Amino acid sequence: MAYIVQKGLAALIVCMTLGFTPVSADETALELKPIQVSPHVYYFGGESSMASAANKGFMSNAGFVVTNEGVVVLDTLGTPALGQAMLAAIAKVTDQPVKRVIVSHYHADHIYGLQAFQNAGADIWAHANGQGYLHSDIAKERLEQRRADLAPWVDKNTRLVPADRWLDFADGKTISFTLGGMRFQIIDVSGAHSDDDIMMYVEEDKVLFAGDLYFTGRVPFVGDADSKAWMAALDSMLDVDPQIVIPGHGASSTNTQQDMALTRNYLEYLRKEMGAAVEDMIGFEEAYATTDWSQFASYPAFDDANRINAYGQYLVMERESLEGK
Repeated sequence: MAYIVQKGLAALIVCMTLGFTPVSADETALELKPIQVSPHVYYFGGESSMASAANKGFMSNAGFVVTNEGVVVLDTLGTPALGQAMLAAIAKVTDQPVKRVIVSHYHADHIYGLQAFQNAGADIWAHANGQGYLHSDIAKERLEQRRADLAPWVDKNTRLVPADRWLDFADGKTISFTLGGMRFQIIDVSGAHSDDDIMMYVEEDKVLFAGDLYFTGRVPFVGDADSKAWMAALDSMLDVDPQIVIPGHGASSTNTQQDMALTRNYLEYLRKEMGAAVEDMIGFEEAYATTDWSQFASYPAFDDANRINAYGQYLVMERESLEGK
């Protein structure tokens, strides 16, 4: 397991810094252990499950890149305590400050750690489309749900943090920047998993942070995402020819075509089965009950996500049918 509970005064200090009251000092400080995949790139690998009090919300990935002029971070995990633990872990690797945080997309399991990085003075960048989610009722409802289900890791003082710079890709699909002599590409893949998906490519190390474009070794969360656009994004995600890909969930990959097959096959199956039900005017309950899910049932997160995914894609296929797509 990638985290351990620490004891003592440090736990209380972390909680006071983040602005929430601990249940006990033993339950509030986490230690994360980064996995190094290249000379400059590290990531934190969450569990292959849905967020829960048992896993303390640690069920997604985040990473960082060390340059000689500062650190670039991709995502901040799903609680303020995890964000603070990321900062502590980065400080053990390098004395360089965290200069910039890139948000792969505004979903709860990737952003609730932002407030720790904001407090540390990092500059936060995200896709301009993330503003739509940030100010939506869905975002507010999800925060309330997480406050109930992930206490004390998410509580009344956990807040949604906006970007300092909202990235506009109107003039192209890529925004590049350089830090410490290292070149980074931020790649727009919005409309795939969410309205504001971006990937980050580290040119010198040939490492691609893919966000939630695909999930290694577990069923993805799909919901009512545009699965057609998602599959098109999978077709083009390797255009930068990375040697290593770090997904939003699951282990890093050096054999990405094989590892992304689960996500691709799952999306194709959802579209085929739910699309056939819509075409035959079969209601969702009957369609779900009569579909053979056995090829995916043994994967992590299936029990939690599959019915939600199937219903979301049933609605997507209804919409595509009405629009004549």
